[in-house]
Amino acid sequence: MKSTDLIPLNGRTKRPLQLTRMGFGAAALGNLYRRVSDEDAQDALLCAFDVGLRYFDTAPQYGLGRSEERVGRAMQSFGAENIVLSTKVGRLLFDCEPDEVTPESFVDVPQKRIVFDYTYDGVMRSYEASKARLKTDHVDILLAHDVCAFSQGSQEASDAKVRELFDGGGYRALVELRDAGDVLAIGAGVNEWQVCEKLLGLGDFDCFLLAGRYTLLEQEALETFLPLCERRDVGIILGGPYNSGILATGAIEGARYNYVPAPPAILDRVRKIESVCQAHGTALMAAALQFVFGHPCVKTVIPGAVNRAELLANARLLEVDIPPSLWTDLKREGLIRADAPVPKEN
Repeated sequence: MKSTDLIPLNGRTKRPLQLTRMGFGAAALGNLYRRVSDEDAQDALLCAFDVGLRYFDTAPQYGLGRSEERVGRAMQSFGAENIVLSTKVGRLLFDCEPDEVTPESFVDVPQKRIVFDYTYDGVMRSYEASKARLKTDHVDILLAHDVCAFSQGSQEASDAKVRELFDGGGYRALVELRDAGDVLAIGAGVNEWQVCEKLLGLGDFDCFLLAGRYTLLEQEALETFLPLCERRDVGIILGGPYNSGILATGAIEGARYNYVPAPPAILDRVRKIESVCQAHGTALMAAALQFVFGHPCVKTVIPGAVNRAELLANARLLEVDIPPSLWTDLKREGLIRADAPVPKEN
């Protein structure tokens, strides 16, 4: 298994979209939790291209535009025509006074406030603003961002945003952009598979960027959502393969799960998974990164990287040989679902 293997997103797009097995998730380049220098950001992006990664994902939220600007700067070197690029809609950015800044998990960001807007006009304005920051005339994949309960704060709020997306014309805008060839695929970028399933009941989507909800720790999406994706030929872009940290660090003190300190039950489960991995001479991170590719709907995985060293380390993890007995033992001990598809031998 190599990070540069090309995988079709699905068989439905007007022009074939091939994603490398590993993509570059640029959330961290928006200074998520800590400042990343412009030099490190550019080095990581250019290194990703140099080693053969050809899928890059960003969003207006990431650093209140900073991530898109950094990706756009790198694309001046390697060319938008040579990659698959995705960004997101649903948040508009406005200049504001210092005391108006929307609280976010990003540091050292532009002076902006966020307004959620999933209407027709909101989607079109967001798309144009993203293209300007990215310094490109097109984006390949456009995703409705964070209509899930996790991001909106409640199921009621999520339901309201989904209604706005459809009743307010945002979905129509996405379809128009796809039909006109301005974008090649549409979908949503969210933290919950349940809202993806709801969206598939309301519209025609090509893909979903699902963060942290199909991992070595969590496979509930196998119940109904992933089988539906198989039937509908919907590709999954897998974000958060380390569940926001704990599957990278292990069950250490302060380990993060779902963006907050991990609760005791999760820490205990990770310790048990890590113990099985150690018995098979396999790093937890390698198992976490490769496990998701057992499912045919998972087309690419986008772990974050903030510098060249992290990028190269992630790429090497996909080339680690993992014995099939590791997956067998994890199933036998009830640490992954018995029906979870697992990767074939490298």
